[in-house]
Amino acid sequence: MEGCDLSNVSVVDNALSLQNKIAAIRRAGPSKLQVIADFDGTLTKYMVNGRRGQSSHGLLRQENPEFDAKRKALYEYYHPLEFSPTIPIQEKTKLMEEWWGKTHNLLIEGGLTYDAIRESVANSAITFREGVVELFEFLEERDIPVLIFSAGLADIIEEVLRQKVHRSFRNVKIVSNRMIFDDDGRLISFKGKLIHSLNKNEHALDMAAPVHEHLGDVDGVIDDSASVKKRTNVLLLGDHLGDLGMSDGLDYETSISVGFLNDNIENNLASYRKAFDVVYLNDAPMWGVVKLASELCSTESA
Repeated sequence: MEGCDLSNVSVVDNALSLQNKIAAIRRAGPSKLQVIADFDGTLTKYMVNGRRGQSSHGLLRQENPEFDAKRKALYEYYHPLEFSPTIPIQEKTKLMEEWWGKTHNLLIEGGLTYDAIRESVANSAITFREGVVELFEFLEERDIPVLIFSAGLADIIEEVLRQKVHRSFRNVKIVSNRMIFDDDGRLISFKGKLIHSLNKNEHALDMAAPVHEHLGDVDGVIDDSASVKKRTNVLLLGDHLGDLGMSDGLDYETSISVGFLNDNIENNLASYRKAFDVVYLNDAPMWGVVKLASELCSTESA
């Protein structure tokens, strides 16, 4: 982190507003702060070894390649609809529910096993941004909860943490689609409400699961949903404008939003800099957010 100049990859549209928000969060103290983060393209790198990195959904390979092909066909049909500017939001939401529902059914029909998840992650091109682990450690030391919101699959995100980070964090919770396996490790159903790209918000907080419960780290106490909702200052991290809705279910006082604009910068920068308090460009590392979190938790007078 030392000597890492981020001025050429970061954009702040309203510096005064940002400084006022930082001061307000510092005055309230760390006990009022929580972090809400998207996973794919936010905590993870957009490009890996010169190629587009995989998402937590996209890395999955089933034992039966026929079902991989069917899921790819669904992606090719629905993905353009997800970003179509002409489809009304209500209609688009129904389309996303269709897409996710059909995909989940294919995972069940294809007999997905947890062994396949483990192998898929091991062979995947998915990598955390530099500084993510240090950010999590900094927040864990200060008992600041991190909610990872993803329209992907919680079990895969947990396996990515297990294999890529090799440790768990007692302050991290995942809000995502969670699988239910039988005694033989075969997928039989999904738990709770379907979370897709257009309904990620804190109304799904009841699905949050501390990562350590699944990774075997039993030390420490995790905030429950009620106490998380009492943390009324938010540091929000995302890579799409839609990620700004992740805090919709929270009655917050002050929110600082950080956007990672990974691609098509020329066409999207104007809208991103208006929507987010800080925008990081060109698949930037997480060091700027580590520095921001340090400022928010500083005990010096704001």
